[in-house]
Amino acid sequence: MNKGGDAIRVVKRMKRNQEWLIVAAIAVLTVWSAVQTDWSVVHLVQGFGDIYDLIAHHFLPPDLSVLPKLIKPTLETVYMSFVGTVTGALVAVVGGFMAARTTNPWTPLRLAVRGLASVLRNLPTLIWAVFLVAAFGLGNMVGTMAIVFSSIGILVRAYAEILEEIDERQAEALRATGAGYVQILGQAVWPQVLPGFAAWTLYMMELNIRASTIVGMVGGGGIGFAIQNGMKLFQFQQVSVAIAIVLVLIWATEWLTGKIRRRIL
Repeated sequence: MNKGGDAIRVVKRMKRNQEWLIVAAIAVLTVWSAVQTDWSVVHLVQGFGDIYDLIAHHFLPPDLSVLPKLIKPTLETVYMSFVGTVTGALVAVVGGFMAARTTNPWTPLRLAVRGLASVLRNLPTLIWAVFLVAAFGLGNMVGTMAIVFSSIGILVRAYAEILEEIDERQAEALRATGAGYVQILGQAVWPQVLPGFAAWTLYMMELNIRASTIVGMVGGGGIGFAIQNGMKLFQFQQVSVAIAIVLVLIWATEWLTGKIRRRIL
């Protein structure tokens, strides 16, 4: 009994030591990273004062006369986000079924689809926009394409994970009755995954409203492009109006998608 108790205490001590080593390693890495990036709390506090001065003396009061000019780019941002999300989701549904073990038993194809989705996902939307602007020039089409690529990458993985968590007994029961592959997908698989697919698609829409603004700042069109032009021309009071519109747009999208998500789920 004593030997067993001693062994348990030794194991607990080793585990505690490992935990402290991990904490120490994180602390050392944090300090090292802060030094390498010139991170300073003093500079941060001083920076808040500079930010206040910048906003108070350059961005305020907002120039509301620019509002009519911002209607078109605001709508373009919404259009890019919506088209990019819907197109990406439609492609990702097919990709998700091809990437999931439960719906695609052929491993080479499954791995190929997952690999392609990983590439699309791991390159940020901003990088896609830079590549596409260099290839196709400025415009809303480029911004939409960048959003589509990123959406496909993220949603393929999300959809595939949802598909791999379904109750396979329903599919097996239908298969036992002689149902075909399409029948099984429609009657046993799709009803189980639809709420999860919808929730992820709505979340993607929220992300893409933000992404479309950033994409626009590198030439992808929309209100981000208007913000970038205003900054270049030092029209900060007009830029403050555009930024306020972006915030309202994001809040409205979050509210709307949240309401739809609660109804679905």
